[in-house]
Amino acid sequence: MSTNVLRTADGWWVVRDKRAVRIETKAVTTAELLADLAAVRETVREAASSGDTGTAVADLVALSPVTTPCRVVAQMVNYRSHARDSGFTGDIPPTFFRKASGSVSGPGEAIVRPSHVKFLDYEIELGLVLGAPLPVGTVVTEEDLPSYVAGLVLTNDVSARDVQLTKTQFYESKSYPTFTPTGPHLCLLEPEEFPHLLDLRLRLSVNGDLRQDRTLADMIVRPAQALTLLARFQTLDPGDLLLTGTPGGTALKAPPKAVEKVGALLPPAVKWKAFFRSQARNPHYLRDGDLITATIATPDGRIDLGEQRTPVTDA
Repeated sequence: MSTNVLRTADGWWVVRDKRAVRIETKAVTTAELLADLAAVRETVREAASSGDTGTAVADLVALSPVTTPCRVVAQMVNYRSHARDSGFTGDIPPTFFRKASGSVSGPGEAIVRPSHVKFLDYEIELGLVLGAPLPVGTVVTEEDLPSYVAGLVLTNDVSARDVQLTKTQFYESKSYPTFTPTGPHLCLLEPEEFPHLLDLRLRLSVNGDLRQDRTLADMIVRPAQALTLLARFQTLDPGDLLLTGTPGGTALKAPPKAVEKVGALLPPAVKWKAFFRSQARNPHYLRDGDLITATIATPDGRIDLGEQRTPVTDA
């Protein structure tokens, strides 16, 4: 059975329903915790045998269970529904980009919109946390995926669309502080639970309005293949984070084909001015005071990454 781990300023905790029991470990970083899984298992055993109910989770302030600095890598357009929203047709080549680890923030921390960003978007994503080194040249199969992935986290790949599109700059547009809310739980999986990954459902709402709702079955490049492709050129280490793409339902959507054809004839400055003038009428972009609620879980609750509630505020 999977084990959910919470991180606070005071240390690491095993979550049992709505209670949490402190893990006796000297680990400070995620990589160090993954190297001390014996302490996690011992906490689970002792809590079960002693009946220790621990501390109410509601009384704890959760931090990101992925500590920084670390590598944060993301997959672009990796759900069929997102590809349709983005206007892609035919085969989509697997593409990766990096995010600054300084963008990682806690699951209840406010997302801060920089003053120059007008079109702030959300992207719920399943994060894979590496538990073993992934050297360049590694081939990962479905069978040995548990040898490389220690656990899962809920993440939000927040994006400044006006920076991303006008500059074709993914790194900047997705790397501002607070642009990768992560957690609350680091869900440590047992090998027998990996076949259930495709049952995970990603759901994101803004102010109670459901915007994204898909399972991993909608994914184009699945985790084992993604790690194999990434390992052609990128080394990963324990504690590093791979964001695996977002389903359809983001605020940004491709313009109709007729509009796209006309736009292609315009100078870039004119084209983008016209595009964002139309986007200004789109009510789905994030605004000051919005509240994003996100969950990732299987229907039977076998794997549940917890609920992320992040307010949006202007800088």
